[in-house]
Amino acid sequence: MTETPAGTATTTTSGSDLHLELPTTGGRRAALMAALREAIRSGRLAPGTRLPPYRTLAADLGIARNTAADAYAELVAEGWLTARQGSGTTVADRAAPVAPTRARRAAPPRRPAHDLRQGQPDASSFPRVGWLAAGRRALTAAPSEAFGPGDPQGRRELRAVLADYLARARGVRTDPERIVICSGFAHALRLLFDGASAVLPARDSGPLAVEAYGLAFHRGLLARAGVTTVPLPLDEDGAQVGRLSGHPDVRTALLTPAHQFPTGGPLHAARRAAVIDWARGNGGLVLEDDYDGEFRYDRQPIGAVQGLDPERVVYLGTVSKSLSPALRIGWMVLPDDLVDRVLAAKGEREGWSSALDQLTLAEFIDSGGYDKHVRRMRRRYRERRDHLVEALAARAPHIEVSGIAAGLHAVLRLAPGTERSVLKAAAYRGLAVDGLADYRHPQTGPDAMPPTDGLVVGYATPPDHAYQAAVTALCDILPPSA
Repeated sequence: MTETPAGTATTTTSGSDLHLELPTTGGRRAALMAALREAIRSGRLAPGTRLPPYRTLAADLGIARNTAADAYAELVAEGWLTARQGSGTTVADRAAPVAPTRARRAAPPRRPAHDLRQGQPDASSFPRVGWLAAGRRALTAAPSEAFGPGDPQGRRELRAVLADYLARARGVRTDPERIVICSGFAHALRLLFDGASAVLPARDSGPLAVEAYGLAFHRGLLARAGVTTVPLPLDEDGAQVGRLSGHPDVRTALLTPAHQFPTGGPLHAARRAAVIDWARGNGGLVLEDDYDGEFRYDRQPIGAVQGLDPERVVYLGTVSKSLSPALRIGWMVLPDDLVDRVLAAKGEREGWSSALDQLTLAEFIDSGGYDKHVRRMRRRYRERRDHLVEALAARAPHIEVSGIAAGLHAVLRLAPGTERSVLKAAAYRGLAVDGLADYRHPQTGPDAMPPTDGLVVGYATPPDHAYQAAVTALCDILPPSA
């Protein structure tokens, strides 16, 4: 038995552990009785739990055997314990713990009957067999140090594989030393902007330019970090980056160049070059959110803006759309002068992605399993998109559908003034879907895009067996043509 401090007992009897801490002063019998009553009262010792023999407990606590025996006897007399010849001493059945008074958590919201919310891949499509096989290979080959505290930059194996994959698939120019593994896009934003150790604190970098439509969650995260956001208007060519010249205090711009979120469409080639010229001329920085760059259908792949100037772009990616948000793995491809600052903000411990998941992802990519999975899901999501478009053409031909050449969602344009009523009808039918207005920056002017109502429909979310019913429910709630 391991050595324990005086007055502390950790005893194993019939497979059960008992831990008691007694004060070093005062009567030992009264203290032991109080500790046992509290353990029973709190539910830590449940009815029927067998206690260690009093001799064993006395030895562990460093008290006299008679003291432990007397404490047991008194608790039996009080009804807390039961003692039977040959069965030892157990907690009495009637010694039920007091019900907790802490307020209960609210019940989680009910799941919708039909789920067409954006931002989620089909959870049932996770490549369990391939991931398990990659995990076995990764664990077999993993060095012993992989099970230690780890490197805040992330596993070297994953960073090396990502450098090759991103160069091949997304046109990113980097090496493993410029990549920092994080737990997702929000984690990357917090490292860059939030807290005393932030890489780009609001007091130094000024306002942040963002696209006029985007996730309110990200804007809220930035606002809590003290960062003011300035919306850039959108049109058919993406963000109007030429407007940056009208904001001389802006030094950083957050963009989704491959597939504007949520309106769809890539940033025009001339604007991609223009935003790099702006960054070079103003000492600025572009944050490139490549949230679903793997999924394109009716167009050639569009490489990362980062490839135009690795020293002026922070490239941000994750596996949240391609594999699962549950993995909590993302990456930052950084300019050389930001790597050490990001690592300092990240710290030596905590807030990291699992090293074992990192090793598994590295093996999954290196073995070709990731490419195979992406190709399979690209075909599946394209079929779902085509089904959505065909259903709308048949039942609601007056509804314009946009943003469908890539990604995992589509935008349905609605007549002005109808979005709220359509969302109410969707809720009544048990259909979860997002309204376009929820993504609009509150300071966006009328020139951002023609003011319009709409729905953001995530066609990747439902499992295959539920997709047809979800599309039918969507068509049922769309308003007729005027």
